[in-house]
Amino acid sequence: MPAGRGPGPMPRAVWVRGARPRTLPAAISPVLVGTAVASATGGVIWWRAAACLVIAAALQIATNYANDYSDGVRGADTGRVGPMRLVASGAVRPKAVLAAAAVCFAVAAVAGLVLAIVVGPQLVAVGAACIAAGWFYTGGPRPYGYAGYGELFVFVFFGLVAVVGTAYVQTSKLDALGGIAAVPVGLLAVALLVANNLRDIEGDRRVGKKTLAARVGERWTRLIYAAAVLLPFVLLWPLAEMRPWAALAAVALPIAAALARKVLRGASGVDLVGVLGGTGMLALVFAAILTAGIAI
Repeated sequence: MPAGRGPGPMPRAVWVRGARPRTLPAAISPVLVGTAVASATGGVIWWRAAACLVIAAALQIATNYANDYSDGVRGADTGRVGPMRLVASGAVRPKAVLAAAAVCFAVAAVAGLVLAIVVGPQLVAVGAACIAAGWFYTGGPRPYGYAGYGELFVFVFFGLVAVVGTAYVQTSKLDALGGIAAVPVGLLAVALLVANNLRDIEGDRRVGKKTLAARVGERWTRLIYAAAVLLPFVLLWPLAEMRPWAALAAVALPIAAALARKVLRGASGVDLVGVLGGTGMLALVFAAILTAGIAI
């Protein structure tokens, strides 16, 4: 009998794998950088920064579970390489995965409402947009992830919204520094999704999932990935004009170059699982060093 269909409790490790922890750097990185922007432009309010981290992580995990559920019930996850898919593998009932997604979305919503009470009601609209973006990536009748818009939404929500929003809830103001710092962070989040979709390109085409990778083809997807991991280092220059120590993040360039070289040379299948993990590490290392550089 498959795990999760019997009367016993689900092993914790199954849920952890289903949460896809390798994608969490995309949630953590913008909160780090946004908090650094707050420290440079107004001051850090640590409990609000912690609330942003809870929101970002909960939204990321909720989106992963929602993606697992929606792809699983559509039959779009069959035969994929990479992290365990809870529904497609038969390990967990679809309704249980949907419930897990709902719980994580609820955690993000509660933390967001607390911030809205102390900062302003405008955050309710932002939070609702974030939850909608997480669900409709692969959920609903016309998921935007199936139409090739996933990278655009990732850039907006894991870059611009997350960095600028984290700074705003602590300083109550918008600043050019936050907008500029959000761009490289968003690009590295995009690189995570591009690596994921490059790995799944053939399977997605078979089930009619028209991701950007499936639309433009393998060659262009590899070039897009290389651009997404290398352009952040070019964008350090305008940041360094405002906060000179931000240039320290350039020390992560060899990691980015190695990943870009691997993808451009044709990494596929299981090798792209390693690229996905490496991209997550790059995003976190880049964000951590950039955070220190902006804060100095």
